[in-house]
Amino acid sequence: MKLWSKALSVAAVAVAAVSLAACGNSSSKSSGSKDSKGKTVLKVTTWNYDQTPEFGALFKAFEKEHPNVDMQAVDIPADDYDTKVTTMMSSGDTTDILTMKNLLSYSNYALRDQLVDESSHIKKLDTKAAADTYKMYSIKGKTYAQPYRTDFWVLYYNKKLFKEKNIPDPNTWTWDEYVKYAKQLTDTSKGQYGTYQHIWRSTIQAIAAAQNGKNLLKPSYAFEKPYYDRALDLQKSKAQMDYGTAKSTKVTYQSQFEGSKTAMMYMGSWYMGALIQNINKGTTNVEWGIAPIPQKTDAKKVTTFGSPTAFAINKKSKNQKLAQEFLDFASGKKGAEVLAKIGIVPSYKTAAINKLYFGVKGMPTDSLSKKAFSPDKIAVEFPVAKDGPAIDKILQEEHDLIMTGDETPTTAIKNMESRVKTEEQ
Repeated sequence: MKLWSKALSVAAVAVAAVSLAACGNSSSKSSGSKDSKGKTVLKVTTWNYDQTPEFGALFKAFEKEHPNVDMQAVDIPADDYDTKVTTMMSSGDTTDILTMKNLLSYSNYALRDQLVDESSHIKKLDTKAAADTYKMYSIKGKTYAQPYRTDFWVLYYNKKLFKEKNIPDPNTWTWDEYVKYAKQLTDTSKGQYGTYQHIWRSTIQAIAAAQNGKNLLKPSYAFEKPYYDRALDLQKSKAQMDYGTAKSTKVTYQSQFEGSKTAMMYMGSWYMGALIQNINKGTTNVEWGIAPIPQKTDAKKVTTFGSPTAFAINKKSKNQKLAQEFLDFASGKKGAEVLAKIGIVPSYKTAAINKLYFGVKGMPTDSLSKKAFSPDKIAVEFPVAKDGPAIDKILQEEHDLIMTGDETPTTAIKNMESRVKTEEQ
């Protein structure tokens, strides 16, 4: 796969289902203690454990190599994950390993001195197969996490619904084509939307920044307006679920796509592993494919955005040595093999790993899906920065106001710029 060798230098099936002996916050055992069988407990923060197959697969594989270890998930709803982990850390929680969902949260914990400095240890490892990803975790020459997964955004589409409406496959559409066909794919009598856009600000702001060569840390956001205008138009025409409804009812993108309630949606590559798992479990029969995310113009080159995911060790962990062994396992060759076999894109990539990935049962192999796997540029969703968390909050707040109709895009963009400038002073 050419994509990450290109993109990261610019910026940045059968699935093994696992039932942990004690999953979530209900366990009474603390990190580093022993379970009822005398095994050492190693706790890891996760999100939506049952819908995120990578965690169970990695835990089970590590336990197989370390039979005296009991991996336990501290599971948190995805939308509440960063808030909950931040609260845990501020209260002195001793959970051993923290999953860094994105670079923004990583910088937050690292700059607060809540993570173990991995810099010296990483120098001893062979990280060539994931070198570009590791660069993204450098903060003033130090690294506090080890990446195990790398994702980028694509357009998922329901082949059956496309065929029913005689809509052509979305072969590198422009955004105008995306809007046009989303409206044609909408069927209000069946409660079917043409497209679904999740509530994250990145669904508009990150792709707008990527396709316009911009940095969200810099308070100049006029480039976002066309992206918001399109989203509001789709919402007004009922071709896209109302933002307020999606947020207030905590709608999941999985339910929308797997329940054929939407004909398409753009989402990260991480979803493929979970989707394949659910198809194999029989919880959905959606006939799916992927395509490149829509582009500004009818361009030959495809630009999207993405972000790596990593594990870090809590400085308050009482079992740091064992935690380090897990990080090395998950971020190295063995972990990459585990992930590739369940349709998750690992950060550690070689020709052999790629072969395993594309050999997963249920992975789409048509030419359009393969094209989606080779974007020309993948920009970092949100760079590491001291002011990152505060800026992210501002951008999310203004995003909410736009999408609920409380502010126009023009007004909100001006507010974003003035508020971020104030924050950076």
